[in-house]
Amino acid sequence: MSIQIGERIPEVTVKRIREGVETLDTRALFDGNKVVMFAVPGAFTPTCSERHLPGFVKHFADFRSRGINVYCVSVNDPFVMQAWGRAEQIPDGLQMLADGNGDLARALGLEMDASGYGMGLRSRRYALYAEDGVVKQLWVEAPGEFRVSSAEYVLEHLPA
Repeated sequence: MSIQIGERIPEVTVKRIREGVETLDTRALFDGNKVVMFAVPGAFTPTCSERHLPGFVKHFADFRSRGINVYCVSVNDPFVMQAWGRAEQIPDGLQMLADGNGDLARALGLEMDASGYGMGLRSRRYALYAEDGVVKQLWVEAPGEFRVSSAEYVLEHLPA
């Protein structure tokens, strides 16, 4: 069963690269913060690179003006996430989080089997809005779709 509105983000670790590879606990990322986290099935894949991440790059300032941190997460290693962020010229502050083993995807109940595409366990495409570690809004895409997790859709549906 997937995470529901009103539930806390589960405590797991993810990775990112800044001065080196860092291990981050979800509590540290979410507690005391307003966060939009969106997940993609894979870095450098067509929809993810052509539409999903670019929308959040384009609207990053809109989220920040509301005091919201933006995290992109994928079941990829931190080196891939860093390279993808560079390739997409993400703004400073948009965090590229690596869920290399799919621990976060599983803990959220939002994993999917992409073995048919040679990708193994991946995350479903979704976006969520959390305040102080509690999910306030959740938008999970149907398989093969990209509508409700877009930056534009999320911005329209965030609390004022």
